[in-house]
Amino acid sequence: MRWSKSAGASGVILLWLCLLHFTEASVHDYNGEKFVSKGNAFVVHGGSEGIYASTPNFTDSPSSDSFIRFEKIVFRRPKEFSNFSSDPIHAIVFEVDDRESIGGSAYGGQRAVCCTADLAKLGVCTQGQIIHRPSANNPGWPKVFSASFSTDEVEVALQSRSIPITKTGMYNVYFIHCEPYLKDINVEGKTIWKNPTGYLPGRMAPLMNFYGFMSLAFVLLGIFWFSQYARFWREVIPLQNCITLVITLGMLEMAFWYFDYAEFNETGVRPTGTTVWAVTFGTVKRTVSRLVILMVSMGFGVVRPTLGGLTSKVLLLGGTFFLASEVLELVENVGAVSDFSGKARIFFVLPVAFLDAFFILWIFTSLSATLNKLQARRLLAKLDIYRKFTNALVVAVIVSVGWTCYELYFKSTDVYNERWQNAWIIPAFWQVLSFSLLCIICALWAPSQNSMRYAYSDDGEEFDKDVTLTLIKPSPLPKDVRSQPEVRPTLGNDGFPNGDEVEDKTE
Repeated sequence: MRWSKSAGASGVILLWLCLLHFTEASVHDYNGEKFVSKGNAFVVHGGSEGIYASTPNFTDSPSSDSFIRFEKIVFRRPKEFSNFSSDPIHAIVFEVDDRESIGGSAYGGQRAVCCTADLAKLGVCTQGQIIHRPSANNPGWPKVFSASFSTDEVEVALQSRSIPITKTGMYNVYFIHCEPYLKDINVEGKTIWKNPTGYLPGRMAPLMNFYGFMSLAFVLLGIFWFSQYARFWREVIPLQNCITLVITLGMLEMAFWYFDYAEFNETGVRPTGTTVWAVTFGTVKRTVSRLVILMVSMGFGVVRPTLGGLTSKVLLLGGTFFLASEVLELVENVGAVSDFSGKARIFFVLPVAFLDAFFILWIFTSLSATLNKLQARRLLAKLDIYRKFTNALVVAVIVSVGWTCYELYFKSTDVYNERWQNAWIIPAFWQVLSFSLLCIICALWAPSQNSMRYAYSDDGEEFDKDVTLTLIKPSPLPKDVRSQPEVRPTLGNDGFPNGDEVEDKTE
């Protein structure tokens, strides 16, 4: 077990170090990317981003312009394959609504990107060239640029140019050629994509403002919580210290995400270090939050002073969840997600989903047992707060399941990312839901002069007796009963009366 833990930790560290060399940015770099066979064409995907149309500009400032710019694009081929001239290598830029204008088929057969002999006979294209038609909705699109190798030429450059974006949409860049003898060539250079407000991709641009608002929300929650904590610090219980840690981690996470997007928007290159810190603080926060909810559900600090033998199991679950979540978040936010196939993403998502389901099952099983204990011991104040806590969790789980179903529907019906302008709502909702649950927990367990009322006590019902017994008028006791010494049951290790001993003494 020790070896597996160390191996898992070292794996995360190695992944973290490897990802430091990658950036996900609106500056798309091509470092010797090789063409891949797709149908009858050879393709390199140059990028896909949502771009808003340029905004009206009355100051002649280029800052509000949207564009895709090609810079220093060079195609290279091995010297041993340079003894012939080639057909053109194309760079094609199109909006997703115009995807049907790329490629074609003869007599309703299989769709091809490169012109086939049958299509050439019909006179609709030239054999060996890519098939494209003018867009019916966007005049002048798609944009197609070409470069060809001459005999004995090892590399050829594509002329640098900037394409202004005048229509909002999801734009794609592909490098395509139809020459089988050029299968070993590669592409180098970069393309720069810009929105009117900066270099953030269109689907990510709203998240910068969102994380700004969430940072403010966490600050306001922190002001409330820390002021209560300072006023009643003598009455603070261990659970409230854990909540303080979660709030602090949340403030740091939101701040790092905001600065991550702000720098990305300003420079066009995503700051790897800031992203890693944002991911790590978020993962730690989610792990601690789940562990706190689980421990509260078990009655830690309320009906039991420790977790006993369950401590190692709880920590093992928390450590496993942290490792799985950290790897998933690093892959999705630091590395380029498009580098991974669908199966690879599922490989990272499934462990986190399984662990989340296990957390939920364990939490509600423990909550049921704790509620039964509180009801049996008539700890009414604690029972009331636990019922409210249970109701909040039930609502959160139901909403989570509903939103997960919507997310699956959203992604399954948006194959070409046509609804990219609303895609930011998916991750934003999870942040709002977790923050709302945290606010409810803060309201239930806020530090106050009665905080110790909800803490574990060896006196059992002491706090509740002060509240409940004053409402009951005591009846007179017979003399013989008053004169008998009081018999107090002994308590077992879990704080409950030892039933056998009580029975022996009373007999």
